[in-house]
Amino acid sequence: MPHLHHAALGFTLILFFTALAYLRGWLSLRSSIVNVTSAWRALSFLVGLFLIWVAVASPVAELDHQLLTVHMVKHLLLMTLAPLLIWLGEPVLVLVHGLPRSPLRIFHRPLLRRIGDLFGRPQFCWLFAAGALVIWHVPGIFALGMKSAAWHFVEQSSFLAAGLLFWWPVVHPWPSVSKSDSSMILYLFFATLPCDILSGFLVFSDRVVYPIYFSSSHLLGFSPLVDQQCAAALMWTCITIIYFVAGAILTMRLLSPKGFSQAGLGQSELCGAGIARRVSQSLEAL
Repeated sequence: MPHLHHAALGFTLILFFTALAYLRGWLSLRSSIVNVTSAWRALSFLVGLFLIWVAVASPVAELDHQLLTVHMVKHLLLMTLAPLLIWLGEPVLVLVHGLPRSPLRIFHRPLLRRIGDLFGRPQFCWLFAAGALVIWHVPGIFALGMKSAAWHFVEQSSFLAAGLLFWWPVVHPWPSVSKSDSSMILYLFFATLPCDILSGFLVFSDRVVYPIYFSSSHLLGFSPLVDQQCAAALMWTCITIIYFVAGAILTMRLLSPKGFSQAGLGQSELCGAGIARRVSQSLEAL
């Protein structure tokens, strides 16, 4: 449909210019903050943006009306993989140096800082992510998102927002304060429960939960029920593996000799006064 192609083009341009701004900031910091400007961080952020593009603007994204499995892949990219990779790239810190100065004036507003403190609370992040997962898989709401372009956009946006919120207290990107906290391991464990319940229900159900896929032309010769089972098994397996790996990394950091001065998947290198001083100088220059 023409409006879908226009939306895909718009998303592509937004992601492209975001990547340019990030690279500009990364190059600006390259000579002063080595740990932040490691090549793997830039690669992580760019791959995260690419996965968002795959989920919302690539030709693959248009197949989610044909297969529930493709629809589930989009959810995994937007909620799990892309947000994690983006936060590992330290985007806020780098974009502070890559964007024009005028947009960065918002960092001075106390209200936004208070909102950021709220959004960084693990309880809020967990509930938001679990709620987004459960609500959008209720059959009636799922059908609404598939039939309406506007609601489909809201659905995808909420998944991405939920993913970014969920991974924030785990990764501790700047401006989070890095701290050693074993509760993040429980946080990841309990986050698997809504996924396990939903996946188990879809895998073992003997009926098609989402009737919209009865009328679609099924690719790869999948029946609607087999497609549903494959989608649920994919979500079940991927979420379990990713959360297990993240939990294992956090456990190793906590048990390491420096564990009490490190926390998060990507924040352990960022606890220097030089970084805070450099960022403060950048914001004061605005």
